[in-house]
Amino acid sequence: MRIAVIDYKKCNPKKCSYECIRFCPRNRAGDECITKREDGKPVIDENLCIGCGICVKKCPFNAIKIVNLPEALKESPVHRFGKNGFALYRLPIPVPGKIIGLLGPNGTGKTTALKILSGRIKPNFGREGEESDWKDVSKMFRGNELQKYFENLSEGMKTVYKPQQVDEISKVYGGKVSKIIKNDVAEDILRKLSIEYILDRKTTDLSGGELQRLAIAIALSMDAEFYFIDEPSSYLDVRERMEVGKLIREIGKEKTVIVVEHDLATLDFMADQIHVFYGVPGVYGIVSKPYMVRTGINIFLDGYIKEDNVKIRSEPIIFEVIAPTKDKESPTLLKFSNIKKKLGDFTLEVDSGEINQKDVIGIFGANALGKTTFAKILAGEIKPDEGTISPKVSISYKPQYIYTNYNGTVGEILRKNKNFEKFKNSVIEPLNLPNLFHSRASELSGGELQKLAIALCLMQDADLYLLDEPSAYLDVEQRLSVAKIIQKVMFLREATAMVIDHDILFLDYISQKGIVFMGIPGKKGHALPPMDLKSSFNTFLKEVDITFRRDPENGRPRANKPNSVKDREQKENKKYYYTN
Repeated sequence: MRIAVIDYKKCNPKKCSYECIRFCPRNRAGDECITKREDGKPVIDENLCIGCGICVKKCPFNAIKIVNLPEALKESPVHRFGKNGFALYRLPIPVPGKIIGLLGPNGTGKTTALKILSGRIKPNFGREGEESDWKDVSKMFRGNELQKYFENLSEGMKTVYKPQQVDEISKVYGGKVSKIIKNDVAEDILRKLSIEYILDRKTTDLSGGELQRLAIAIALSMDAEFYFIDEPSSYLDVRERMEVGKLIREIGKEKTVIVVEHDLATLDFMADQIHVFYGVPGVYGIVSKPYMVRTGINIFLDGYIKEDNVKIRSEPIIFEVIAPTKDKESPTLLKFSNIKKKLGDFTLEVDSGEINQKDVIGIFGANALGKTTFAKILAGEIKPDEGTISPKVSISYKPQYIYTNYNGTVGEILRKNKNFEKFKNSVIEPLNLPNLFHSRASELSGGELQKLAIALCLMQDADLYLLDEPSAYLDVEQRLSVAKIIQKVMFLREATAMVIDHDILFLDYISQKGIVFMGIPGKKGHALPPMDLKSSFNTFLKEVDITFRRDPENGRPRANKPNSVKDREQKENKKYYYTN
């Protein structure tokens, strides 16, 4: 079994010579394996396709993918987005009174599964042009746990869906928040999430984190039997993620919640069971059987799904504890002394410290404590009111918020950099950017734009690389890949990186040292001097009152449930940082 997918956004027959049609062996033999649609774009007959891959190589826009499906997959897709479109196989199983987590790479169907189960997409079971009704859908799952679910959905069962793109709120409605808060429950949730102050603000004036918590409050305040939450941790800091996790767990005691999440620490904290999604992003996705949360995440990191006899990565992901080095410190790159900066009602103070060459330093702290301000001061974009930074070093800076008005292609942008060839193998290809060479930068998704920004930052010649929230919009695979790329580039360049992020596993995976920001969000930020990673995590986690342990199988950080035996033991011993 094989599947052929054409990305029609990339396909551009006006600028090619139909190489896919001309060079197809079946076409040259007189068959009609690849033909033209009415709009002039090609279409592939999967029954005639022999999987030679010639059309894939000949397409000048990287728009075609021909993939062999796993041999054990002897079933039709639950849903397919048209001929030569993405296909989803199987669905997660809602379990009453449980929180079900969906884990897997972007583009493998997690959001599609949420939309099907919430009733926003009717599955077509791969039958092109056929419209199903919910009773037909129920019959297709006869004898399966999903049969009764779709029967109830056809009879009007209430579901709530919190979308991934929370910024759509301000695009659809620009008035005051109080006008879209429909009940006291939503107001109470806003208070629990510490953002009741936004009621008198317009949605267009809210930050990404405020919009995320508003969307969560609206969704969880609705009366429904099933709640579908897509990426609730985006834009949120560690404390906010855990507070959202607590709310979702509270709802999950009585109702069913299915949540998509890329932050493994947050997902582990709030989910009861896990479905792993695997496949080829943008081509097909397969849903695994349900696992208990710890088992499911460990299977995902190990990369082998025993029940399906499928390897989803070449080698397992292991988290190693980086012990403080006893060797002589690397030479000092720069020193900063008693930096102070006032921005409106906010004041930032940074204790004196120094940064060494070859270090990868994680920046820890809640939102609105001045982490980005400090990065901009180091980058020279903002001048401090007091304090000094010396000596002057060359800096490459990837900002927190990324946008572009450039109308050219990704390939054109990257090739303008003099280090294009030098970093083609170590940065550009591992980030899968060649697949986007013909895509216009102005049309990239959030994750694609993030990877482009990271590449452009790392390709610059610099002594210090500042990356502000590089994990945003990326899935777990991409985040850990970015961590490895940053570490490798720092080694090759003998340079230093400072990374601001809120993903605990990402920071744990990438950092050797840390800088902790404390204070009152939006009012006062205080940055401590750089310290070893263990001390940094211990200081930071004590501040947010969360303890973590390490999983014995792969060393990944796991959040302890509040007031659990392990949580109490670690707090009593003042070991908030991970222990075995």
